[in-house]
Amino acid sequence: MSDTRRRVKVYTLNEDRQWDDRGTGHVSSTFVERLKGISLLVRAESDGSLLLESKISPNTAYQKQQDTLIVWSEADNYDLALSFQEKAGCDEIWEKICQVQGKDPALDITQDPIDESEEERFEEIPETSHLVELPPCELSRLEEIADLVTSVLSSPIRREKLALALMSEGYIKKLLGLFRVCEDLDNREGLHHLYEIVRGVLFLNKAALFEVMFSDDCIMDVVGCLEYDPALVQPKRHREFLTKTAKFKEVIPITDSELRQKIHQTYRVQYIQDIILPTPSVFEENFLSTLTSFIFFNKVEIVSMLQEDEKFLTEVFAQLTDEATEDSKRRELVNFVKEFCAFSQTLQPQNRDAFFKTLANLGILPALEIVMGMDDLQVRAAATDIFSYLVEFSPSMVREFVMQEPQQTDDDVLLINVVIKQMICDSDPELGGAVQLMGLLRTLIDPENMLASTNKTEKTEFLSFFYKYCMHVLTAPLLANTAHDKNSKGELGTEATHKLFQYNFQTAQLLALILELLTFCVEHHTYHIKTYIMNKDLLRRVLVLMNSKHTFLALCALRFMRRIIGLKDEYYNRYIIKGNLFEPVINALLDNGTRYNLLNSAIIELFEFIKVEDIKSLIAHIVDNFYKALESIEYVQTFKGLKGRYEQEKDRQSQRLNRYRRDARSLDEDEELWFNDEDEDDDGEAVEKSRMEDDFSDSYGKYMETALVGLVDYPDDEDEEEEDEEEEEQSPRKRPRLSS
Repeated sequence: MSDTRRRVKVYTLNEDRQWDDRGTGHVSSTFVERLKGISLLVRAESDGSLLLESKISPNTAYQKQQDTLIVWSEADNYDLALSFQEKAGCDEIWEKICQVQGKDPALDITQDPIDESEEERFEEIPETSHLVELPPCELSRLEEIADLVTSVLSSPIRREKLALALMSEGYIKKLLGLFRVCEDLDNREGLHHLYEIVRGVLFLNKAALFEVMFSDDCIMDVVGCLEYDPALVQPKRHREFLTKTAKFKEVIPITDSELRQKIHQTYRVQYIQDIILPTPSVFEENFLSTLTSFIFFNKVEIVSMLQEDEKFLTEVFAQLTDEATEDSKRRELVNFVKEFCAFSQTLQPQNRDAFFKTLANLGILPALEIVMGMDDLQVRAAATDIFSYLVEFSPSMVREFVMQEPQQTDDDVLLINVVIKQMICDSDPELGGAVQLMGLLRTLIDPENMLASTNKTEKTEFLSFFYKYCMHVLTAPLLANTAHDKNSKGELGTEATHKLFQYNFQTAQLLALILELLTFCVEHHTYHIKTYIMNKDLLRRVLVLMNSKHTFLALCALRFMRRIIGLKDEYYNRYIIKGNLFEPVINALLDNGTRYNLLNSAIIELFEFIKVEDIKSLIAHIVDNFYKALESIEYVQTFKGLKGRYEQEKDRQSQRLNRYRRDARSLDEDEELWFNDEDEDDDGEAVEKSRMEDDFSDSYGKYMETALVGLVDYPDDEDEEEEDEEEEEQSPRKRPRLSS
């Protein structure tokens, strides 16, 4: 059982009509008592477990394809395939199947599949009627042949019989000979008939016919026939494209002629399926399933052959990373690797795992650092596609690589920083590449796909790495576009704000992408992003964008704040209150006027959330400082509701103070539970939380003592306390628009 002839892969066809690899093993045919018949058994080569046990049924239609495939249906919507390593093994099992069914092994199909609707008619067909009778292959009979081929497509039985007839008489090559005659004579009517014939033969969906049609001798004539669609005024020039425009480049010479032929064939058949053939109707959707399988198994074979050629791949990566390699050569190499990765998507998970590990061992990631930094847009695009394959396959593999880099290089050439810079510098007006790269970055910084372990090593180490070496690169455009002269209170003046928002739509789109990533960080990186926001005063800088003429950017800034408030974290709440960061939001609401639009709804929702969740510190701050400006808004009850919550809490605190006559600094059990609500996810946050709570308890005592007049008494508020009368005159409540 160890001989390679019997070595097979077992495939099943899934609901998406794609082949799933069920494993590799060795096949045998033997009598199984339980099934009462000769059966095909496949035992896994890894552990000897049973991968397949299938009785050879007398009525099952088995097909042999491409010399090394046997395909059949076990039941409705359950197709199986055995892919043999060697032709000899396939022939051996095929003969056994034919022996059990009493069929001729010379044929590539053992049964005519029967539709229930045709069963009665089939019984009436005489035994001698094995084939559809084809007209002589002559120019004068092309219309008759086209009508015959078209007419059989609706009948599974007649399709089978026509396929057998076409094979037994060498008819395909004769038809293609007529095609060359018609082209020489410019016989358009004949060429139109040949288009219908060849298209119909493809829809017969028979691998044996494909083997003939897609051979080196025939495939270009098949493409030629398909150029003459009767619906077109002028024929398409597909052959010219395939022979002159589409160039086959061997970045490293391929010495295996069979591999080279397989690559040519696969490209051309894929072109026929994707470009030439019209989209099948709902009645034809399964007509090309075998064509899809033909391409699929070709790709599997190509990837396997290339992967096994260690010398070839080693040379590819050696040249890719060699500084002496010319740019044009490196361009060809990176495009090859991109196509190689694309083909690898046909592999099943365990095979794909081995594939990408091979690429990693050969140095794919350091090679990407080089090519992603090149000036050539096509090279960068191809490198981005390769990077996306790697990130999708294993984010942890990419993270492990980048965390090793700081020991041997500087921040500017770290792989993740190279990716961020490519995102920031995308020249596409629609930022297509930037959007793709942003998605990849989000995958890399997502704790959900980081390896789970008892000590959370990957999450802790990678996030610390990212915030230390990469976050400043990501936020640089945001900070640069909100860095202007500020007034004495640290806020942007009107003139500076006006100048700030003269940048173009593309810059606004980029800032929106960066904000989307930062919003993701707020949701998933509690400790690291919190520290970063506080240190950089980031929310204040982001809220400057509420003034943007690009409404979508203002909404992104608001969404960032909404996520922060959604955490209900008192540390964030104190930061917002201390910085008076509701002012730009309320100004945007007032500036929006009575317009009922998305910005209006989003701002109202923010305050509604604060009301519904009863975030006491924020409610007190909003009502104390902004209620006069907001009380005229009556088309929603949000702000009146906030005032109601405020009054209720004020009354409750007053009653408690009167009832218990206790020190306002001593917290009761309910209050302690309120402060302990927050759950911290990241390592190291427990200490930070404890420090914040101790700090905040003092402030909360003052908050209670002053009956919610102010949440915290900060040292730098002394000037404001000394100027109560001036504040009263300048209070936001007195103005329709807020400013400082």
